[in-house]
Amino acid sequence: METLKILEPNLIGFSLLFTIIYFFGYFIIFKDWKEKLKLDASSCIMSFVHGTLATILSIYSISQTSFQILDFSIRNSTFQEMILEYSIAYFLVDLLHYLIFHPSDILFIAHHLATLYVFLTCRFIVHHGGVTLISLLVLAEITSPLQNIWSLARYRRIDTPMAAELYDKLSPLFYMLYSFVRGILGPLFVYKMGLAFASGKGDGVICRTMWMSWMFVIVSAILVSILWVMNLWVDLLRERQRKLLKKCN
Repeated sequence: METLKILEPNLIGFSLLFTIIYFFGYFIIFKDWKEKLKLDASSCIMSFVHGTLATILSIYSISQTSFQILDFSIRNSTFQEMILEYSIAYFLVDLLHYLIFHPSDILFIAHHLATLYVFLTCRFIVHHGGVTLISLLVLAEITSPLQNIWSLARYRRIDTPMAAELYDKLSPLFYMLYSFVRGILGPLFVYKMGLAFASGKGDGVICRTMWMSWMFVIVSAILVSILWVMNLWVDLLRERQRKLLKKCN
C-alpha cells in the first residue's frame, strides 16, 4: 500500500481554493451579517461551490466510463482521483470550521471525519472504487445548491421578510427532493453496492475489512440523513399547523 501523501499538490491547491472561498464569503459577501451568521454562511458558500462542481465533474466522469459503476476491478482514473482530492479538500477545510466554531456539533464533525476516511483510503490506499464513490457523491451533492440556498434563507429569515418568504417556499421543495434522493435513490444504490462487495467483486483490490468499513460509514450517513429530513418534515408540519390554528382563532 502506498503511503498517504498528505502533501499532494492537488490537495493543497484545492484546500487553498476553499479557504479563499470561505474568507471571500466572510469578508466580502456576508460582511454586514451578524458574526455567527457570517461564519455559517461562509461555510455554506464553500458547500455550494463544492457540491455544484463536484456533481458536474462526477457526472462527466461517469459518462466517460466504459465499465460498470459497481466494477471495482478497474483502477481509479486520474480524473476520478482528482475529484476525490477536490472533495477531500472541501471536507478538510469545512471540518476545520466546525472544530473551531462548532466543536460541540459532534454529528457534523463525525460525518466529515467518516467521509474523509472513505475518500482518503480510496484515493491514497486502495486506488479502486473511485467511480462507485463519485456516483455516491452525485447522489449526496445533487441537492447541495438548493440546500445551501435554503440554509442561507433560514439564517436570515428572522431579519428580513424576503428571506423568510424564500425559506417558506423552498422548504417543502427541498425536503421533497432531499427525501427522494437520500430516502430512495441513495439506499437503492448502496444496497446494490453492498451486494456487489458481498459477491466478491472487490476481492483482490479492496480488502474485506476496508469495504465493510466503507459500507458501515455510508449506511450510517444515509440513516442520519433520513432522520434529519424526517425531523425537518415534522417541524414544517407543526409550523403549518400552528399558522392554521392562528388563522382560525
